[in-house]
Amino acid sequence: MKNVQKYSKQYFAPSGVTMDWVKKEGIDKPPVWCSVDLRDGNQALIIPMSLEEKLEFFKLLCKVGFKEIEIGFPAASETEYEFCRTLIEQNLIPDDVTIQVLTQSREHIIAKTFEAIDGAKHAVVHLYNSTSVAQREQVFKKDKKEIIEIAKFGANLCNKYKASAKGKITFEYSPESFTGTEPEFALEICNEVIDIWKPTPEDKVIINLPVTVSHSMPHVYASQVEYMHKNLKCRENVIISLHPHNDRGCAVADSEMGLLAGGDRIEGTLFGNGERTGNVDIITLALNMYSQGVDPNLDFSNLPEITEVYEKVTRMHVYERQPYSGQLVFAAFSGSHQDAIAKGMKFREEKKASVWNVPYLPIDPTDVGRVYEADVIRINSQSGKGGIGYIMETQFKYVLPPKMREAFGYHVKSISDHAHKELQPAEVYEIFKRDFVNLTDIIDVEKAVYEENENGIVANATIKYNGNYTKTESVGNGRLDAISNALKSATGIDYSLDSYTEHDLEGKSSSKAASYVSVKYDGKVYWGTGVDSDIIVSSVKALISAVNTMLKNINK
Repeated sequence: MKNVQKYSKQYFAPSGVTMDWVKKEGIDKPPVWCSVDLRDGNQALIIPMSLEEKLEFFKLLCKVGFKEIEIGFPAASETEYEFCRTLIEQNLIPDDVTIQVLTQSREHIIAKTFEAIDGAKHAVVHLYNSTSVAQREQVFKKDKKEIIEIAKFGANLCNKYKASAKGKITFEYSPESFTGTEPEFALEICNEVIDIWKPTPEDKVIINLPVTVSHSMPHVYASQVEYMHKNLKCRENVIISLHPHNDRGCAVADSEMGLLAGGDRIEGTLFGNGERTGNVDIITLALNMYSQGVDPNLDFSNLPEITEVYEKVTRMHVYERQPYSGQLVFAAFSGSHQDAIAKGMKFREEKKASVWNVPYLPIDPTDVGRVYEADVIRINSQSGKGGIGYIMETQFKYVLPPKMREAFGYHVKSISDHAHKELQPAEVYEIFKRDFVNLTDIIDVEKAVYEENENGIVANATIKYNGNYTKTESVGNGRLDAISNALKSATGIDYSLDSYTEHDLEGKSSSKAASYVSVKYDGKVYWGTGVDSDIIVSSVKALISAVNTMLKNINK
């Protein structure tokens, strides 16, 4: 990393820019969306999609709600040409969906492109040529005037072939590598194309401003967009489209700032698939808007299904931390995060809140087809009592007392730490049942008969302790206290009853009861849980479980 001197900026910030877009608080309406998954996305795959896979993906894009879909470069390969013809000839394009095709400024390619879209009800013909300093000097070895002639040549040919086309044809022009082009030159070449195409309110033209390679911070791109927005000819009849790539990891920011600066349309892909570091992720962009109360007019209510289809047809993997889409983005491992989420969810339920404002969760996971039980709380050695308690309460109906929740939390974290793995909710539940519920492995009350006299409750009990049976008679101020005194007598350990709580396990009178008892010995507190259809029996089982927990720890 010692050769920093060989790098210098490759972008051109426009002069005299007012940066009015900075004064806007946010995006208040969705752009026109155009999916380029079947072009940019497909060409970036190690194994490009087959015809059948492309058809499946096209149907998914339509289902999500895209009204403009770039389906490929039909003159570039027979597969792409065949895909275009299949969509048209088999009438697979919904009436409200426009296909888009890409073409270079060469006559045989433009001719093949119009042949490919013959019969389409509505198509966008996307013409492009490179305009940046690097491309002009190194690749094409042409000056500005010659580059403009390439664009004008293609624009005129598009007019020629459009004249005999059957369907509605919309034109789009891209000064490819726009971000590495002098703003004044980009404006000049776009205006030359606009002069040839002569857009009208009924027949608008798309001017696409691609971040073919990301060279600058997002505010610079926004300034470039604003410059074009304020200076393009026939601006009222021009749709400014943005096509950001992600070389600097700024594609989402480029898009959002570009929209504020005058952009009307976004070209991107699902999950950001594309050349090099990819295109802008339309899912992230759309759900960012959604989280601010703006309807993106795209349906991402079943992200797991979208992810499944995408991974199948592209053979790509959606990163676990991909915004909104990744498997772990609604997961919380941190104890403080888990506790805040649990309390936020409870607050929302109690207040019947209509506006989403749960800590650490920018949107409601259920809005994108995810569920709290599986996604929000994840248990590992970093987890806390809040998250573990939330799982026990929401999934398994055990409302652990706060101090038991803390003790159980440390117990689960220790198990996860020693196993070096994440624990699933079902595993946490099994640990709870194994180590705290209805324990009888060291000591148990085999039989108990209760009587009441002037001294309180008398318990005549048969106790099994370490395989040996003894009969005891003990007195207490209630059944639980009487049995506790019997257990003290059998074990010879003078512990004290510390706390007792109970609740219906399923919230109805016919359900089982869960009881929680803690005992204290030598300054330490030990917990047990009892479950039974009889509340008295469940409390006794909880006490026996707590004493078993105590004995296990004493005997270690």
